[in-house]
Amino acid sequence: MRTHRTRLGAAEVSPERMLRRLAARARTRGLPDPAALIGDWFGSAAVLVPSVRPVPLGSDAPDTLVPALPAPDGLEPAGDGAIGGFVGGGFVGRIDHPARPGLPPRASWGRTSEALRHDGHEGWWYEALLGDAPTGIAEAAARAAAQEFEALLRSDDPPQARHRVGELRTPDAGRHRKAVAACIEAIAAGEIFQANICSRFAVDFLGDPIDLFAQGSATLHPARAAFLPDDATGSVISFSPELFLARHGDLVRSAPIKGTLPRRGPDDDGNAARLRASTKDVAENVMIVDLVRNDLGRVAHPGGVRVPELLAVQPHPGVWHLVSTVSATLRPGTSHAELLAATFPPGSVTGTPKIRALEIIDELEAEPRGLHCGAVGMISPIAGLELNVAIRTFEQRGGELVLGVGGGITADSDPDAEWAECLTKAAPLLALLGR
Repeated sequence: MRTHRTRLGAAEVSPERMLRRLAARARTRGLPDPAALIGDWFGSAAVLVPSVRPVPLGSDAPDTLVPALPAPDGLEPAGDGAIGGFVGGGFVGRIDHPARPGLPPRASWGRTSEALRHDGHEGWWYEALLGDAPTGIAEAAARAAAQEFEALLRSDDPPQARHRVGELRTPDAGRHRKAVAACIEAIAAGEIFQANICSRFAVDFLGDPIDLFAQGSATLHPARAAFLPDDATGSVISFSPELFLARHGDLVRSAPIKGTLPRRGPDDDGNAARLRASTKDVAENVMIVDLVRNDLGRVAHPGGVRVPELLAVQPHPGVWHLVSTVSATLRPGTSHAELLAATFPPGSVTGTPKIRALEIIDELEAEPRGLHCGAVGMISPIAGLELNVAIRTFEQRGGELVLGVGGGITADSDPDAEWAECLTKAAPLLALLGR
């Protein structure tokens, strides 16, 4: 596989501003909208796909969760610089939470042969996979595209779009409390140790989803923000703080979040200390770490699962979170599909033991989750696979935005406190909409 890379510079142009420019370019030409990964993705500050059209994949077998990609054997760099940090092309897409326990999830992926990457230091790069369509583009086309995108970086910003927001439809607080209480009863009966219980907000939305995403990314600075256009099911506007999987070669890591308290500004050290000292939140996190270790252990080399970081307190938009990191060395030849079959849906948003927790979630939640608690991200034949956990994520459904929220329930949970946690998690996102 051969590649092209051209340094474009212009570090002062933010990912959000460049995304708006790419959207204006695509719409002028009648092309599908761009996609975006902004935050901590592939060791970069942003990976933007100039135009992509995700298409639904079949859901009758685990290997349809992710598309097949050629291995990067015999990689020959072209253009300036070495391959380090290169993402280039591949697939961007989403995997929905299973509609019912045991059913394979829906997935949509779009192929791209080029990407714009902001390295976080020197600025922007144009990167492409070379070859015959649809897996690559010609060298001459890549050089012409690099010149075009360099000119776009130095152009004016398009007018900022406006949007209108209707009445907010809030989840039934009483129903959520009852679901939490029923989950606590299941824990007391020994059926599970923990489960994640969710509800959803909804609001009518008329406007440009890319503008809302760019506004939220620039305001909230989430760790794993993602925008994915989708003509069939509606766009994804994700402000996720959580890494589900990052796979590079045979090394994979996951960073489950469990444990939350409100964050009242940058100097709120009191709640940070309270979170680390919370028996309930610490137990919640450790149980999910054990679950993630078990999931990765199904495809890892014997003795290859480790926990390099346990119970770190991290600041995120509006909240403090307890975050741990689990890493593993995979068995040689493990495919992306096999990795996902062992680990999806993410342990932090299901529960333990996972299968029974998924059954209880299905019994207690009002409707299927859709994308909420699924995953969004990219697979590159060069850079590997990275997926977020689709929380703090708006899912566009026609003229409506849906926002799922929830939290992990343990034996020490209090239904009123769990509902308050849902409101805390939703507040920064609803504030973007003026709600």
